[in-house]
Amino acid sequence: MFKSFIKKNKKLARRFLSGKFPFHGFERVARFEEDEPFEILGPHAESHARRMTVRAFFPRAAEAWVRLPGEDRRQAMEKVHPGGLFEAEIRKPASAIPHYRVGFRDATGFAQESEDPYAFYPEISDFDLYLISEGNHFNTYEKFGAKPVRIRGVDGVHFAVWAPNAKSVSVIGNFNHWIPGAHPMARIRYSGVWGLFIPGIGEGEIYKFAIRSAVDGQVRYKTDPYAFRTELRPKTASIVACLDHYQWNDQDWLACRAGKNPLEQPISVYEVHPGSWMREEKNGWGFMDYRDLALKLVGYVKHMGYTHIELMPVMEHPLDESWGYQVVNYYAPTSRFGDPDGLMFLVDLCHQHGIGVILDWVPAHFPKDGHGLVDFDGRQIYAYENWKKAEHRDWGTLVFDYGKVEVQNFLISNALFWIEKYHVDGLRVDAVASILYLDYSRKPGEWEPNAYGGRENLEAVAFLKKFNEVVHGRYPGILTIAEESTAWPAVSKPTHSGGLGFSLKWNMGWMHDALEYFSKDPVYRKFHQGMMTFSMWYAFSENFVLPISHDEVVHGKGSLIGKMPGDERQKFANLRLFFGYMFAHPGKKLLFMGNDLAQWGEWNMHQSLDWHLLRHSRHRRINNLVRDLNRLYRDYRAFHEGELTGGGFEWIDFSDADSSVVSFLRWSYDRRQVLVFTFNMTPVIRENYRVGVPCWGYYREIFNSEAFDYGGCGLGNQGGIHSSGTPWQGRPFSINCQLPPLGMNIFCLDL
Repeated sequence: MFKSFIKKNKKLARRFLSGKFPFHGFERVARFEEDEPFEILGPHAESHARRMTVRAFFPRAAEAWVRLPGEDRRQAMEKVHPGGLFEAEIRKPASAIPHYRVGFRDATGFAQESEDPYAFYPEISDFDLYLISEGNHFNTYEKFGAKPVRIRGVDGVHFAVWAPNAKSVSVIGNFNHWIPGAHPMARIRYSGVWGLFIPGIGEGEIYKFAIRSAVDGQVRYKTDPYAFRTELRPKTASIVACLDHYQWNDQDWLACRAGKNPLEQPISVYEVHPGSWMREEKNGWGFMDYRDLALKLVGYVKHMGYTHIELMPVMEHPLDESWGYQVVNYYAPTSRFGDPDGLMFLVDLCHQHGIGVILDWVPAHFPKDGHGLVDFDGRQIYAYENWKKAEHRDWGTLVFDYGKVEVQNFLISNALFWIEKYHVDGLRVDAVASILYLDYSRKPGEWEPNAYGGRENLEAVAFLKKFNEVVHGRYPGILTIAEESTAWPAVSKPTHSGGLGFSLKWNMGWMHDALEYFSKDPVYRKFHQGMMTFSMWYAFSENFVLPISHDEVVHGKGSLIGKMPGDERQKFANLRLFFGYMFAHPGKKLLFMGNDLAQWGEWNMHQSLDWHLLRHSRHRRINNLVRDLNRLYRDYRAFHEGELTGGGFEWIDFSDADSSVVSFLRWSYDRRQVLVFTFNMTPVIRENYRVGVPCWGYYREIFNSEAFDYGGCGLGNQGGIHSSGTPWQGRPFSINCQLPPLGMNIFCLDL
């Protein structure tokens, strides 16, 4: 093809024969195989320095031209390669031309003109490359991806991507008719980073990266790992976006957050799946956008007294049924619910009403969707390549390679990104156990021990420690929460003392034991008293969250009220008792949406919660009970102070298994307030039940789960009890109580 083309042009033939014609470079550009396009394309000074040659690659062009600044006249470019390379000789030195424009017209008459991308070298510095290679560049989202910028007075978008095994990379989009190689990127200083500035495009532009692998020569079409916005599934392209337009109004919240230790504050989390909390069937779509969701969700959460919202993953994911836990675009909020500004509005509104926001974050694994991180440049640069480490077979996903500094940069920068750009107050890290253990869900022979013969993934341990050190070092007051289901020690202890550095850890043991105990018929509970009290033996070994999450009310496990034994009346009484026990137990709290409605059905991600249940008295009163427990938990210091340290907790009696009664104390830090908690785990009224107390005085009854207001039988202690001088249960004083059936009571004494 080229031989016949050059025979028709004697001038090109002479240049070709003279050796001054960069034929091989033209071939590489035309075939999308060039990794240094700036050596071929763009402006090139001639040897006498008073002229320059401009080359451009327009694969679809029938004609092309150069337009110098300040001139209306276009200078025609000569086609020098049949693949679409054009050049023109400019009779001015390059130093005299700040920038110029190149354009083309195709056979259909379509014309396009802009500044030459190859007159602007990518802006990735040597220092950036050094930090990336060192594993300490924690703002990579400011360098990689697509950034609308102005360079030398020219507006456009700067693209950068990491693809160390690529032979060539190009940006493709509507602006170049999705032709691979039409905008070839440059490998920056022999690194694995590729960059290109494309003038004349901006926000809203749709794009991908075309990556030709040096491994197998194949071209892969990839979404941008650092994209701030993406198309709505099933489309998979990235969208150029700027995140600096939104005007925040939460400065007071952020300042207050930085000055407080969140572990010393009450934390009651409302876990939300944004796609099914409440749906609006508009044109069959159903999902509420972030702004509409914010207006309703914030009002509900504030009314209920929760301190935080936890959003199940809002990072872009291709499959609805993954609930967001199979993330492809880690830097883009899902377009199912609107644009990035909408999510910012939701967070901002929460902060303005005193509500913190926690995001579920998934650094454990990613899906195999072809447009994503998998096999990115012909090799697994984000995942382990060793098959014994590479895959989570339970989930059909790939495991991040925590030993690569570039992967560490990607993940830690992502954590900081959500805190910096979206002002979130915490990250709940999903599936930590699967990160920590080499043999997680693997059979013998399917995993390899570490260098010391153990099953711990030492690279992953180092990554988690580094993640926590960087996050807490940069943003005081931020929570990091581990969903960790094993006995790994010191998950929530500082790294300098050998811990992983998380703020909090989910108490999965408490959750399993509590639900198992409460699911038993009360007549048998006396044989399982230890199941209820065992958690106190380790309750203060970590900074625990008590979670009743989405995982407990889906996939055949039944709803929370459905787990309770007995007829309908007893189910509600048991549920009230369970909620009381959860709030009374030391540790932060987490409830999944719908639990506080006493929803009968399991969670269904394809439909709204059963809000209509609030029209029914029993469900509405359960909702009121959770609201009041949140209020008590926040308002009474003894209810939350010391809940992570054990300094304020004292058993009164856990040995009355025959009656299935348990009682304990909670003190405020200054010992000026004490709360007495009693639990009657049977449907039998306990009259004149004596409970030992530490001080003389009047013990106000501040909560009774069997009050009429909550749908109970109304039995109680008529507002309070004065202590007597009768020593009991090792205490100098006692109160003579009436314990209602399946009831919890709280008494308060202020000293």
